Amino acid sequence: MTVVLIPGLLCDRFCWEPVLERMPDATVAELSSQDSIEQMAVDCLAISEGLLEVAGHSMGARVAMEMARIAPGRVRRLALLDTGIHPLKEGEVEKRAEIVQFAHDKGMAALAARWLPPMVYEKNQTPELMAALTEMVMRRDPDIHERQIRALVDRPDASAYLPEITCETLLMVGRQDQWSPVNQHEDMLKLLPNARLEVIENAGHFAPVEQPAAVADVLVPFLRN
Repeated sequence: MTVVLIPGLLCDRFCWEPVLERMPDATVAELSSQDSIEQMAVDCLAISEGLLEVAGHSMGARVAMEMARIAPGRVRRLALLDTGIHPLKEGEVEKRAEIVQFAHDKGMAALAARWLPPMVYEKNQTPELMAALTEMVMRRDPDIHERQIRALVDRPDASAYLPEITCETLLMVGRQDQWSPVNQHEDMLKLLPNARLEVIENAGHFAPVEQPAAVADVLVPFLRN
């Protein structure tokens, strides 16, 4: 059984380090070269030929859902953290295009300074955590950012197929997540046939690193069951 951990937009293994400390044999997917959710899912499925237990955060959870759609017989368990299933909102294409251009014009440090604070619960914005998240963003570049934004803009409508995902599913979300709020996960819970929802207190969109022990305490036993 292979455990695949899928990072979100501009993220890497840093967001999964608290889980990797307890599951060092897990594989962290790399999503820097693809420009569609579908291709990301195909590449993640290629990590192993056998059964998979998959956890995805934010954009990575959209990839995880697509994996379960493409290969339902291979995804044994599915964990979806701080994510959503809704199609494009009005004005989203224009807003995404503007921030892509911002990254090209101003650089990744400026993008991190603009993008990260709304994603992290204010009480968790310690200098140490924000510096670590900024370093993570700066390990990416504007071209990677543009490809990942393109993938999100062209994302599949997961709400159309969520009822067909029958594997055991864990939904997790930070209580203070303003980007992918609790009610989005409650909507997903209604559609998924075999799911449960865990709300992580005192955490925003980056729940896995804002409350690492609380997330790992739930996620690791779920994947190891």
